[in-house]
Order: sequence, then structure tokens, then C-alpha cells
Amino acid sequence: MYKVYEVTNRSELMSFISFPDRLYKSCGQYVPALHSDQVFSLTKTTTLSYCKRKMWLIKDGYKVVGRICAMINPRYNELYGKKRVRFGWFDCINDIEVARLLINTAGSWAKEQGMTEIHGPLYYNTLGKQGMLVEGFENTPPFNCLYNFPYYNDLMKELGFEKECDWLQYKIVANHGVPEKARRVAKLVEERYNLHFGSIDDLKKDPEMMRKFFRVYNESFAQTVYNFVPFTEAEIEEEISSSMRFVSDKASCVLFDENNEIVAFGISFPSISEALKKAKGSLFPFGWYHLKKALKNYEVTDLMINGAVPEWQNKGVSAVYYKEMADKAVKIGNRWAISNPQLESNSAVNIWNSYEHEPFMRRRCYIKKIGD
Repeated sequence: MYKVYEVTNRSELMSFISFPDRLYKSCGQYVPALHSDQVFSLTKTTTLSYCKRKMWLIKDGYKVVGRICAMINPRYNELYGKKRVRFGWFDCINDIEVARLLINTAGSWAKEQGMTEIHGPLYYNTLGKQGMLVEGFENTPPFNCLYNFPYYNDLMKELGFEKECDWLQYKIVANHGVPEKARRVAKLVEERYNLHFGSIDDLKKDPEMMRKFFRVYNESFAQTVYNFVPFTEAEIEEEISSSMRFVSDKASCVLFDENNEIVAFGISFPSISEALKKAKGSLFPFGWYHLKKALKNYEVTDLMINGAVPEWQNKGVSAVYYKEMADKAVKIGNRWAISNPQLESNSAVNIWNSYEHEPFMRRRCYIKKIGD
């Protein structure tokens, strides 16, 4: 007999966080998240200052068989004129009854809050893990992407969910440089607008420039990224302290105009997925060593974010920073790059046609009306 338990204390929270480690124990592709990071995301992130969220476990006796987090982001709903609840941290055994209990529990709470639709898997905002894997189950995902068993999609369909959107990821040959034609275009654009590259390492030493970088990030994606939710100032400060310390000039770049205003950027990290598998959710006793070693190995990189400020879009600046990223890839011994999920209808995915590439993963956001 399955029972629903709301997560209300530390012990239940740790059961919630560790459940996937047991569920995916024999799955070679699954990448465990660091438990400390999960605790922070679920209890301390600044996004919770304006988002509502609740978590539940499904148990069969004392054994956890499913989990879900329901999130209401009022800034998203106001921006897009919706009444939606997001679901994330969704994991369960292959049992429709468990899946139905999870979704119905989240939906019932959301309905009490005035919501009319449920969609996911999503994070509070745009930068977290999102999109249920529907193709590419044989591959190991980047550390910032979800992995799930194929049966999850069968459960979604049986529960009446429909596709809201798909994101695509590609595996790109990174050490072949860019075609000569693309190199010529990049040079012409760079000279025409007096563009130049700055140092990210220097950028990180200037707190105000770092804030400006993330404000540019907000502007760059506001009109181009589906379901995008701009960062608040508090979220910007959090990202500066948490993620930017891992960014370096070795695999990333930032492009400036003649007035030293940010024009565009390309950010990538060394892949840490294999290191996280070895860490098994903890930095201790040896997880820190595996991660430290991985951050020095650029054979595989994860392309995190890239973009241009609105007034520079459609002027060819993407050719400039992609050429720079490609040149750096050769220099650091980068063989493969895994693209960040991009909306299938986004014309930006066409950039990969200039490189040797292959499909890597397809992800889906599902949606349905609450009560259907």
C-alpha cells in the first residue's frame, strides 16, 4: 500500500535527495548530484525568497518508491500570463500508481494555490536542470542536465501529459577548428565593429562587471529562450559566488565593443560527469579529488551558455565568439563538446551545421491541465 509523505524535516529531505542514487544504482549513464548542492537548492537558494515549493515522497512501507517537488514561480506566471505549477525532482519506480500519486498530490496543492496547469520537469528558473530525456538514453548527460529511464515518458503519456516543447543537444567534434569561410566572416565582423576579446579572469575580479555580465545575460535571453525567467539581483549575486569561480579563459570568452561594453559571450566547463559518478553524491572522502582532477581535463567540455546582447544579435557576432571558442578548444586538447539544451525551433541550433556533429540527447517539457 503506497502512502504519500510531505517532506518536512532533515531526515525526510535526505531520503528525498538520496532516492535516485538507489533507483539508478545499476545505471551507468546516471550522474549523481552532490547532496550538499541539492540541500542548498531545496532549502537555501535565493529563488525561494519569491517561489513557493513543496516536496513529497511516496513510500511502500518504509521503502521510498517516488519523489516530486512542486514549484510555483510567480514571476514566471506574471511574465507569461499563466497559472502554472512546475514539477521537478521527479523520480519513481516503473509503476503508474506511484506516478499518479506524485502528480495528483502536486496538482492538488497547486490547485489550492489557484494554478490551472502543471508542467515539467523544470527548475525554479531557467538555469537549473530541466527537460525529461526522450532520446539519447545511451549517453551520459552533462552535470547540469537530467537523466531518467525511458519508462518515465510512458508514465507521462498515460497520465495525460502532452508535449509542451523539446530541447536538443549535440555532440560536436571540437578539435577541427572552424571552416575557413567562417573564419573570414569572423574577422570581417570583428574589424567592422572594432570588437575585441577581454579576459574572463580579469572580469571575475571586478564585482560590478560581473553583475553587468549577468544583466547582459538577462537581456540576451529574454526574447530568445522559451520560458525564460530573468535573474533577480539576489540570484545574480548567488550565481557569481557559486558558478563563475569555475569559469576561466581556457575554454570561455567574452567579447567587447570599442567602448568596453559586453557584446557577446561563450561559457563552457570541463565535463565533470564522470567525476560526479565517482563522488557518489559526496565531496568526502575522495569526491573533491575526482572533481579537482576533472576540472583540469578539457578532453570533453560542456557548452553552458552563449549569447549576444539584443542590439548585437543578427550582426554576425556569433561567428566571432564561436571561432574564438574553436581555437581555444584546439589549444587545450578539447576533443568533444556537448551543447547545452536548445529549443528545437530555435534557429541558433543551425550553428552546429558548420561543425562535425551528431545528435546527443532530446529533452521534453510535458504539460497538462490540473485535474485532467
